[in-house]
Amino acid sequence: MTKELLAENEKMVNYLINTGILKTPKIIEAFRKIPRHFFVPGEFIEHAYDDIPLPTYAGQTISQPYTIAFMTEQLEPKSGEKILEIGSGSGYQAALLGFCVAPKGKVITIELEKELVEFAKKNLKKVNIKNVEVIQDDGKLGYSKEAPYDKTIITAAAAKVPEKVIEQLKVGGRLVAPVNSGFAQKMMVIDKISNKEFKERNLGSFIFVPLR
Repeated sequence: MTKELLAENEKMVNYLINTGILKTPKIIEAFRKIPRHFFVPGEFIEHAYDDIPLPTYAGQTISQPYTIAFMTEQLEPKSGEKILEIGSGSGYQAALLGFCVAPKGKVITIELEKELVEFAKKNLKKVNIKNVEVIQDDGKLGYSKEAPYDKTIITAAAAKVPEKVIEQLKVGGRLVAPVNSGFAQKMMVIDKISNKEFKERNLGSFIFVPLR
């Protein structure tokens, strides 16, 4: 079963490369080294490599591979960076980022739901990712203890990016987040030029669960 799932992971990665979503060598390596099936509840494991979101716990989902690849590429994680993730979910996105910023970089991921905090921690151990810290807290407040951050990613949708989260981003840093827009969300990339100046880009519509 494991060999079959690893083969399916390779097919998924090749599909994302061929569609032009995965481009960066380090991110491609992360997707190859961190199999998605370790982050999917057992009852859905046969669908781990379908390009669809899957249920996890507490009414949340693990986003489809296309979306995760897209957001990771837009974030442009680099070795040595400190990244804040709002919404740990299954831990898959954090694991990919942890791989990309290793060995000296770090990922802080915030999750409100205790069940998901424990799920993410367990999954991160499966893939031996040790530079990710999972914290149970309100992600809308960011995490001032470790601020400022080189990059920030939000994996659930809100009406706007929380001000505390933007404040904790370094000048010169980047934030990627879905923001509510009608029945869907627009994927926003925000570059922090100064404490008062930002460059924003709308990269199209996606569907996300709401930020709690």
